Amino acid sequence: MRSSIYKSIPLAAITFFSLSCNKQLIEEPHSGLTPQYFNTAQGFQSGLDAAYAGNRNIWGTENFMTMTVPGTDEFKSGGGGNNDFNIYSSSFDASSGWVSGIWNACYTYINNCNGIIDNGPAVTGLDAATVKQKIAEAKFLRANYYFVLVRFWGPVTLNTHFIAEPSTSATRAPVSDVYNFIIQDLKDAIAGLPPSPVQNGVLPGKATAAAASHLLAKVYLTRAYSEAKQSDDFQNAYSTAKGLIDNSAGLGLALLPDFGSVYAEGNEGSKEVLWSVQHTTNLTYNNNSSELNFHYVMGYENFPGLVRSMAYGRPFARVELTRWMSDTCFADKTNDTRYYKTFQSVWLSNSADKIPKVNGVPKYALGDTAIYMPGVDVSNADITASRYLLVPPRNYTLQLFPTMLKYQDTKRASINDPSVRPVIAYRLAETYLLAAEAAFNIGDNASAAKYINVVRGRAAYPTGNAAAMSITPADVTLDYILDERARELAGEQTRWLDLVRTKKLIERVKLHNPDAGVNIKDKHMLRPIPQSQIDRTITGDKYPQNAGY
Repeated sequence: MRSSIYKSIPLAAITFFSLSCNKQLIEEPHSGLTPQYFNTAQGFQSGLDAAYAGNRNIWGTENFMTMTVPGTDEFKSGGGGNNDFNIYSSSFDASSGWVSGIWNACYTYINNCNGIIDNGPAVTGLDAATVKQKIAEAKFLRANYYFVLVRFWGPVTLNTHFIAEPSTSATRAPVSDVYNFIIQDLKDAIAGLPPSPVQNGVLPGKATAAAASHLLAKVYLTRAYSEAKQSDDFQNAYSTAKGLIDNSAGLGLALLPDFGSVYAEGNEGSKEVLWSVQHTTNLTYNNNSSELNFHYVMGYENFPGLVRSMAYGRPFARVELTRWMSDTCFADKTNDTRYYKTFQSVWLSNSADKIPKVNGVPKYALGDTAIYMPGVDVSNADITASRYLLVPPRNYTLQLFPTMLKYQDTKRASINDPSVRPVIAYRLAETYLLAAEAAFNIGDNASAAKYINVVRGRAAYPTGNAAAMSITPADVTLDYILDERARELAGEQTRWLDLVRTKKLIERVKLHNPDAGVNIKDKHMLRPIPQSQIDRTITGDKYPQNAGY
């Protein structure tokens, strides 16, 4: 199906980028793509590099964060956020640039993948084994892009071959066709990719069979709840996730011993990470650098004793955790280390000039605590008596809330620069949770509890206190699994998609995000088709909009 999505394909969006800091740029920017270009070794590689780089238009962007994080039970909009997505306002419609940005990026880079896959057999200058692997990489990437599309928009245009010339007609394929296509791509990818991201010199960010297996398990699991569900989807999701877990030791993969080290700077290539999206310090080529180091940072510079710093980040305050997240989901802050390893609780004074004084005497010294957020309630008397700003959850505001630490980047070039850290997309801890969710859905609560307990045990305090974190098969429900995903994967750009997958979005938003609960409706289980796509479809039937928009 040719689509008007590609009206702008020949433009500079098809610039080619390197995959990681370990590779040099291998191609100058080009203005367009032709099948003949892919037939050369250089063009073939450059097209694949562009398909990888396209993920930077998704993972780490404000668009994707805004479409997956606020408006859920986990997070709401902060003082600097786009509140339309959080409260599901009438202003959130088909004209939103947040929506069209993701849509257009996916289709642009799907076309790159199609060019690699279609023209690979004719490429010259590369041996057959190399071509086969690169086609497998393109299929993994194409599956990723289509998985984004089908979850946000449901039935979407299914372009299965390279489009060299723009078209003004387009149709939407059934969800079942899209899922079948994704699943076949991932099966092909698994057969042709290197097994592990941490063995045999695989470059950071490259596709591997381990990453494709994780994604395949997630695709089966997602389809199992959908209108396209197959009777064996939950079983296939379980078997695929279990297979990756069972083989993880041989692949050099494992959960890191300390939850806090998973997102430590420099650890993006650890044995827990299955796939990450790479960035480069050369911002000329780092299109859509990750801004995740901005979005979760509260407005600390507006308070006594503090100025903007490299250590504490640029305070965009786009999103803040909900009270349910701080008070209920993370109720156990004694045995479970994940709250304090996910959210910042202490800010030390970094500006002597801003330290408040009493009778001319500074209340504290440079380097002393300026703000403390204990994550639990404290008395008004304690707040009044405190030398520093003591902030319990009931006093959080749009600019004063715990900063999420997972994406902090203290090594960026300057204080206001975006992050060049790789963005972790898939990690093994989630594979355990996918296995648990699939097991629950096939009636195997014992296995579900087993996999959840592995993840919870890693987070126990003190180390080795897994018994205090253990659950029983009777504890396992779908809501419990979603709670556990929130504790483990907080802010990792998956929550809205998780709630939509499990048909829990409306219920849990109404329960746990009062601002969003007022307006949320059934239509919000999908995003609106971009108006630009509808307007570009001028031949044949009008491009259908999702119901309610």
